Amino acid sequence: MGKRNEAEKLERSLDNRHIQLIALGGAIGVGLFYGSSSTIQMAGPAVLLSYLIGGFVIFTIMRALGEMAVEEPVSGSFSAYANRYLGPFAGYLTGWTYWFMWVVVGMAELTVAGVYVNYWFPHIPQWVTALVSLIVITLINIFNVKAFGEFEFWFAMIKVVAIIAMIIFGLIIILFGIGNDGDPIGFTNLWLNGGFVPNGMIGILLSFVLVMFSFGGVELVGITAGEARNPKKSIPAAVNSIVWRILIFYIAALGVMMSLYPWNEIGTEGSPFVLIFDKIGIPGAAHIINFVVLTAALSAFNSGLYSSGRMLFNLALQSNGPKYFAKLNRYRTPRRGIVFSSSFLLVAVFLNYIVPEKVFLYISSIATVAVITSWTIILITQLKFRKAKTSDEISRLSFKMPFYPISSYFALAFLALVIVLMAFIEEMRVALLVAPIWFIILYIGYQLNKTKEKNRVEEEQVGSLK
Repeated sequence: MGKRNEAEKLERSLDNRHIQLIALGGAIGVGLFYGSSSTIQMAGPAVLLSYLIGGFVIFTIMRALGEMAVEEPVSGSFSAYANRYLGPFAGYLTGWTYWFMWVVVGMAELTVAGVYVNYWFPHIPQWVTALVSLIVITLINIFNVKAFGEFEFWFAMIKVVAIIAMIIFGLIIILFGIGNDGDPIGFTNLWLNGGFVPNGMIGILLSFVLVMFSFGGVELVGITAGEARNPKKSIPAAVNSIVWRILIFYIAALGVMMSLYPWNEIGTEGSPFVLIFDKIGIPGAAHIINFVVLTAALSAFNSGLYSSGRMLFNLALQSNGPKYFAKLNRYRTPRRGIVFSSSFLLVAVFLNYIVPEKVFLYISSIATVAVITSWTIILITQLKFRKAKTSDEISRLSFKMPFYPISSYFALAFLALVIVLMAFIEEMRVALLVAPIWFIILYIGYQLNKTKEKNRVEEEQVGSLK
């Protein structure tokens, strides 16, 4: 219980609105603004079904995490639960894999932030933007968690407002023809051009891979549990609402896009968001979207740095990481873990310019597998969590997972299917080759850490005898 009490030293100052927007912002990223076209090309209009099915699986995963987070609200989230219910290696593997995923995501987001700033100021070197962004976001994270929550709330709000505006303006064009010479476009593009399922079941199956990756980040709700002001209230509210909100944003946004333009033309003439804003007659549409995507990149980096710092803090409490990271600063934030992750990213920004693109792709592929790994661990841990409880304890759980255990096994089978489908997508195949190497490195690291920890305990025992 000592370790659990130590974790409670974190400042509990994140309100419900912070937690809702942190999870929403984590799952709605740059991919929706610029990357959605590749998912649409795979499945056509049937991608809406892919998001519905994927959304149900995500809801199941989030309810599994929510059940544990409400009962045991700790900052390390699923890594801490894996350590407790599956064993130290599971906690070690989950924590370090998730930490590395956010470092890689942060590396990518810092790089694209430079690209977006270059749109306005082409003479500013990309590394300058990356460095300034890194310093500012690091300082935000070092101060109290409320500062992080506020910044993330407004970063995410910008994205949400942009998506809602796109949906509303799109519907105005579809229903009333404003911006289209008064001629309503209607919804016929959803079933013309080859039908609603133009690429058959194969297209829908392959799209599951990218659809699931686009949901990556919702598990941030679990990380915030250790700093939630009222976890028994805010975690269930966030989990229950976050999934349907994301589904509305994705399904409504993509449905509007595919109604306005034939699905096979989306992405060929730039961002669909820019095209819609232009069509309705909003001046400076490209500048607006550039600003939105810049804040989306900074939002993802902000969340990533927050998560990586907390994960290192919890790994230290589990003895799965250096004790150095277990100390909090006067603001009760894990400054050492944040600064370490930040300095790692400083190296990553530099490496991004000297390492060939293919090597960078290989490293990034670990991030894609890390999301699936984290979700799988959440589901397996929740099964063990339930088995460890007595019938009285289970009856007292305040946020039970629905349709347990059938829902858990269904979600696990679906994630296994996604891993198999990755082998059929060339850009994803490299992840299946790199992931086993990463897991072997982690296993070696775990064994070395275990030996070091054992020697330390033995030395302490010898010292006490003297």
